[in-house]
Amino acid sequence: MTYYSIMSETDITDRFAEEIVSTCRTGIGDTLRSIIHFTPSESELLYLRNDLYGGDKERAMGLKMVFVNNERLGFGTHETYNRLRKEDAEPNIGDYELTIRAFSDGFVSRVIVGEQGILLTSDSLHIADFEEVAVSLRKMLAEHANE
Repeated sequence: MTYYSIMSETDITDRFAEEIVSTCRTGIGDTLRSIIHFTPSESELLYLRNDLYGGDKERAMGLKMVFVNNERLGFGTHETYNRLRKEDAEPNIGDYELTIRAFSDGFVSRVIVGEQGILLTSDSLHIADFEEVAVSLRKMLAEHANE
């Protein structure tokens, strides 16, 4: 496992970052490519599989910013979905839990709670496995927000 803390832009502790990495690695396994913690304005690469980008974490983060910037839009849509639920505009849809984007050679997955998000990239993904990881991540992010 390779853990990176790049400039600690999101101000999370090393302990919290390690908990996130451990949860994701345990749930997703060796197909996990990267983990990024992000807020509406900052991001931090927490994990990068060591066979990617020649180990160049700065290059990896620069390229992954395309994903991060796109997934930041989720802060707004997350609020929209929650507002619709509260207004009973979409019965039985429930709360927002996670986003999974499928590509021909991998997956980008996202969890947002409040003003924090976790972005995962992976080679393959069993939706049930990510749902379990997402439940854990949502709980961790909610607890972290209350600290």
